[in-house]
Amino acid sequence: MSLEWNFADVWEAVAEVAPEALAQVHGDRVVTWAEFDQRANGIAAAFLREGCQQQDKVALYLHNGPEYLQSAFACMKAGLVPVNTNYRYQQDELVYLWDNADATVVIFHGAFTDMVEAVRARCTKVRLWIYVDDGDHVDGGDGGDGGAAACPAWAMPFDVAATPNAQRVVAPWGRSGDDLILIYTGGTTGRPRGVMWRQHDLYAASNTTGDPAQASLGHVRGRIASARASGQAAPIGLPAAPLMHGTAFVFASTILNRGGNVVTLTQTPFEVTELLGVIEAEQVTDLCIVGDAFCRPMVDALDTHPGRWNVTSLKAVSSSGMMWGSQNKERLLAHAPAALLIDFLNSSEASGMGRAISSKQRVNPSARFKLGQNAFVIDDAGRPVPPGSGIAGRIAVRGGVPTGYYGDPVKTAATFPMIDGVRCAIPGDFALVEADGSITLLGRGSVSINTGGEKVFPEEVEECIKLLPQVRDAVVVGVPDERFGETVAAVVELAEGQTATGAEVMAHVRAHLARHKAPRHVMVVDSVGRGPNGKADYLGLRKRVLSWLQPQPGGNIEKVETVETVETVAKAGGQ
Repeated sequence: MSLEWNFADVWEAVAEVAPEALAQVHGDRVVTWAEFDQRANGIAAAFLREGCQQQDKVALYLHNGPEYLQSAFACMKAGLVPVNTNYRYQQDELVYLWDNADATVVIFHGAFTDMVEAVRARCTKVRLWIYVDDGDHVDGGDGGDGGAAACPAWAMPFDVAATPNAQRVVAPWGRSGDDLILIYTGGTTGRPRGVMWRQHDLYAASNTTGDPAQASLGHVRGRIASARASGQAAPIGLPAAPLMHGTAFVFASTILNRGGNVVTLTQTPFEVTELLGVIEAEQVTDLCIVGDAFCRPMVDALDTHPGRWNVTSLKAVSSSGMMWGSQNKERLLAHAPAALLIDFLNSSEASGMGRAISSKQRVNPSARFKLGQNAFVIDDAGRPVPPGSGIAGRIAVRGGVPTGYYGDPVKTAATFPMIDGVRCAIPGDFALVEADGSITLLGRGSVSINTGGEKVFPEEVEECIKLLPQVRDAVVVGVPDERFGETVAAVVELAEGQTATGAEVMAHVRAHLARHKAPRHVMVVDSVGRGPNGKADYLGLRKRVLSWLQPQPGGNIEKVETVETVETVAKAGGQ
């Protein structure tokens, strides 16, 4: 028996002890732990029959639903690597991702059949395509074809692959804590990068069960059996965000580690009335959101329709990935007074940087966190930042961190350096260390934009905008947004004698990139003002855009173009 944790071993142990308990709920579809295990066995066996080899990469191009976690479970059983895929990506983005990941298998929902058809010939490394019938799924503008499509002749039906198999599947090469989970996130050049987590390290970093440092399946069986014997209810967890995001996937995994039931939403895109209805109907105890992007519409709906939904079953609401304001926390606690609100400071590259816990008795201030056990803050010279010094430093985590970025040793060396002989993760989050040892988060030191938990990197959008023949140059910045934290704004310099509207720019970007990357504001200028070295003054341009969007009375008049409207506002004097 390995002394390191592997998720497949843990989930199989749960299925042994609680086979009839619920593992998954998706609308009117319910899956017991026995069925969860057996369907994953069937998929794992199909992988091996099709010639998959140790640590082959399997891309999950799926909406939320039972198939996502069943596919990930199957990968872990067979010693393969699950790879998340952002279903908002367009053709070039998908091709890049799957090629960069060396994906040999792609599992996709029927709504994406047309997109897969369009890129399949370019994905020369993929040997097996598995089709998931999504029935009456209606596309929500995220790249699907608008409804179910028949399984193409070149694909294997998922339900054939997932034929329940009671025989446990273990590949000839076995399993270990070294087996990888690949979590793709954005990169500083706008290209996604695959963060390589050893399963043992990710299990330890997200351990909410009190499991020992070394793997003990006897301990897992014992805690599940003890909880059941004492009548302790298993957690019912709902990841509100897509499972393709690391936050939601890791949250769902922790619910399964605890022997719980993962409930997923059926609507794409997110619909707050469904979320609240499912919380009440399924008596959800644990909810995972992404900051104000989810919390604000929740509390708006709860306040507007008092008594319509009962969300008092919530015991814990966790968030990671974007700002979660204290005002929205207070509003949520008014409707779920027994809940603990846990604001995690995590990233795909580092878990355990910090956390903030709020309750009905005390709401933690926005952006204030308690440093994690293995976290510390360093200055530019790599020295610890003294508490109360007022020096902004970068947050680092030591110990159980990813091994690096897949296929990118240069970026790996920069983000995962050795400090005092220990590998650390430094994702780029800046913070102040307060006198009491807590930290105040300042944000990423780069120019990346965080919109609703999605990272957008300006260079990628800029290059897309510059493909328009009317455009000479473009710079993209983030501007504050009450709900999404930030939205994308473009500063566009047109070629001489050319014209272009904000709507045209946005439509062009949407045709080539994921929709959340399209600018909501387009500011046309005579020149973006690049320096002699060709670099743009992102900070200066952001200030100019903010002035333009929030004009001073009596200033000059300039046309402002946004996604929704074209209107006239006062331009700050002299801009």
